[in-house]
Amino acid sequence: MKNIVLIGMPGAGKSTIGVILAKVIGFSFIDSDLLIQEQEGCLLKDIIAKKGLDGFQVIENQVNQDIETENAVIATGGSVIYCPEAMEHLGNIGIIVYIKLSYKTIKNRLGNIRQRGVVFREGQSLKSLYEERCPLYEKYADITVDGENLSMEELMEKIYNMVKELL
Repeated sequence: MKNIVLIGMPGAGKSTIGVILAKVIGFSFIDSDLLIQEQEGCLLKDIIAKKGLDGFQVIENQVNQDIETENAVIATGGSVIYCPEAMEHLGNIGIIVYIKLSYKTIKNRLGNIRQRGVVFREGQSLKSLYEERCPLYEKYADITVDGENLSMEELMEKIYNMVKELL
């Protein structure tokens, strides 16, 4: 058995869907952002404030590379695609599923994005971040699932139906 690794923009529903999907198929659930917070003893936004983006990404790369598990749904942080070693490791231990949503949907779902510990460079907009990341999500994905206009339940079912043959 393999793992299911969820990637996508902040607000795509990786953690929410991951929990439901894990329950439905009897897998465990891992949220790599929570692993980072546990290891560092503070919130993502505080890690970014203290160590800067580069420092945060070193930690994110290390934490994701250290995940050793089977039969788990792993929800990753939206910026994990900037960590090639972590992405290679996750690809080796699981099926990488990109939850694809339009910019408009992501923008509508995100309230105060900085409170979420989203990795922004100085002066970067959500739109430019979206345009920068989408090709990277596509590059690393084994499966791309279009989540536009689907409820969390429908999206979870769609993901499950696409990955069950591969598990």
